[in-house]
Amino acid sequence: MNVILLGPPGSGKTTQAQLLAKRIGGLTIATGDLLGDAIQGNTELGRKAREHMDRGSMVPDEIILSLVEERLAVPESVAGVVLDGFPRTVRQAREVQRMFAAEGERIKAALLLDVPEEELVRRLLAKAAAEERSDDDPAAIQKRLAAYRGSNAPLVGHYRELGVLKIVSGTGSVEQVAEAVKRAIGG
Repeated sequence: MNVILLGPPGSGKTTQAQLLAKRIGGLTIATGDLLGDAIQGNTELGRKAREHMDRGSMVPDEIILSLVEERLAVPESVAGVVLDGFPRTVRQAREVQRMFAAEGERIKAALLLDVPEEELVRRLLAKAAAEERSDDDPAAIQKRLAAYRGSNAPLVGHYRELGVLKIVSGTGSVEQVAEAVKRAIGG
């Protein structure tokens, strides 16, 4: 079972991705983790990614997609994959679909965790305080949420057109959201 978890910062994607991957016996793919591992491991893709990051530019899709493709090739992916906040663009989504199709697989669902904005701000401020991050103030959080909304609409439309988009309430306890995710994917 291959599932994509979408949602704004603070929606609980990573927590729910980890719980779902554990439940299906598969793995979670988060591109930030893939980048970090590749850079720390000093792999060829890691070195290329580091060059872009050192210049302050975005890591190109080709590098990100290559990292994802490598991760999809590990034996643990056979049971299923939960993509955590990836893809971020329609182009990336099409490439991920191509990767799955090449293996005779498909995406079962793209789950959008829906959380009211005031709750997102509350969660992100609490996380910033817990991590002692003074850079994540209300203005910075609003900017991140606006950027997310601007880039996410086409992706949500893409998955809606494919008939795999499911909107899940991301409010409530971790267990309540996990149960809503389970119901949304029919398991």
